[in-house]
Amino acid sequence: MEENKLENEVMELEEEISAPEKKKKSAKEEILDWAKTLLLYCVLPLAIFQTFCFMASVPTGSMETTIPVGAQVVTTRIFNKDNINHGDIIVFNSDELGVVLIKRCIGLPGDSVYFDGTGDVYVNGALLKEPYVSSWSDFEGEFTVPEDCYFFLGDNRAGSHDARFWDEPYIHKSEVKGKARFVLFPFSNFGILE
Repeated sequence: MEENKLENEVMELEEEISAPEKKKKSAKEEILDWAKTLLLYCVLPLAIFQTFCFMASVPTGSMETTIPVGAQVVTTRIFNKDNINHGDIIVFNSDELGVVLIKRCIGLPGDSVYFDGTGDVYVNGALLKEPYVSSWSDFEGEFTVPEDCYFFLGDNRAGSHDARFWDEPYIHKSEVKGKARFVLFPFSNFGILE
């Protein structure tokens, strides 16, 4: 019994002697470890986010009540502009106004958009169902969207300076930046956009 105990102690000592000593890291190695961690958990995800997404701010009340003035909206970049659909909320450059705007896509390339003066909008002769509209306008007129262009309106029709009133009512697809996905701030409006 005493012999087994002695053997165990000898084996433990041999293991301790043969085990490599834990080497203390130098300051340079410690900094490199932190840099790798920051790169992996902060810089890389941020770079991926910036490649596929960006933040947009709503400059006016034209999209109320869907999106309030000053809201910060997470937007995904659109790489294939042919994937834009009626009703999508799109972020685009307005050369005419010199600002980035957020509006709803009402007309696609080749569409005929007609306003009957009662607030109803017809696209290619069919009444457009618009549950997102917060106020109506008595605007009357007709537009035919050229190829490679889109026609955008605000949800707050009575308070929106949009394609109906621009000198150049059509936005070329090269000016489209992305699709608004959800409101990040203010937190009271946090949620997915439809």
